Amino acid sequence: MTMLESLGLADRLLMEADRHGTCEFRVSGQAFQVSYSDLYGGREHYVYPQQEVVKDLIGGFLDRGGDIRFSVSDVELRELTSSRPSVAFTSADGVRETITSDFVAGCDGFHGVSRPSIPVGALSEFSHQHGIEWLAILAEAPPSTKAIIYALHEDGFAGHMLRSPTISRFYLQVPVGTKASDWSDEQVWEALHKRFTLHDSSWALTEGKIIEKRVLDMRSHVVEPMSYGRLYLLGDAAHIITPVGAKGMNLAMNDAATFGRALIDFYASGSETGLKTYSEDCLRRVWRAQEFSQWMVNMIHTDVSSPFFGRLAQARLEHLAESPAYRATFAENYVGP
Repeated sequence: MTMLESLGLADRLLMEADRHGTCEFRVSGQAFQVSYSDLYGGREHYVYPQQEVVKDLIGGFLDRGGDIRFSVSDVELRELTSSRPSVAFTSADGVRETITSDFVAGCDGFHGVSRPSIPVGALSEFSHQHGIEWLAILAEAPPSTKAIIYALHEDGFAGHMLRSPTISRFYLQVPVGTKASDWSDEQVWEALHKRFTLHDSSWALTEGKIIEKRVLDMRSHVVEPMSYGRLYLLGDAAHIITPVGAKGMNLAMNDAATFGRALIDFYASGSETGLKTYSEDCLRRVWRAQEFSQWMVNMIHTDVSSPFFGRLAQARLEHLAESPAYRATFAENYVGP
């Protein structure tokens, strides 16, 4: 947020986004809340769809004279270890073009061409499959809560996220290999009601028309270093993190800010220090976020094949409910760097 504000790109977000400083956990039919904003200097979360952030960034770039080529194909990165690397592509109207530059920023996601353009053996790759998947549901249903809900249930995790006054996002833990078509709308609502159930409470889940169902592969992936020659990897091209803890876009924005500062220093003074330390600077934050995401995955999910791990998750949640120090650590990682 601070970065967007400093660049004059946060006006619409600040105007339209809801602010939240509390989340709720449910376990064994009981609920407790953690006011992470109060525990970490008043910092809050802004509920603002990621596609709207992307829209704002694109608009800001174009307004300042930027040039974006949409719908290109057959992208190739060339001469990455030279002083003048290039990007070749076929434009939307079928013309083959090449752009030569000083540096290439690989911001094209996990399945883009940037990372595969780096020779085999030049990167170390660290991957982890978490052994679970999420069924992500988007519904035309007003939120049933004022705070994000994370529920641990013997059938698996359930989450209630906030999107807008009329739209809600839900998640259900499902076995690996599940297809969205395996779940009817009726089964989705039945599972959500069951996993969110509270004892001795009048809380009720608001239903609505389900407009999207898809399965999320819960995996983590990091490459080191995040650069090769004059190619610099940013965001999902360099690291994938689970949606638990909501750190993916924050990490990508930090990569962009770090790379941007390095470029400013290079063109202002000729210094390559920021470019040389780019990977190290970013990876410290990436691995810290990965550690927190892994910790939280283990805290809010049930391993149906091993009751032992389910009881560990319950113990962690009970500790979070009872320990001020544990909650403070959670808050620092949840809303902090």
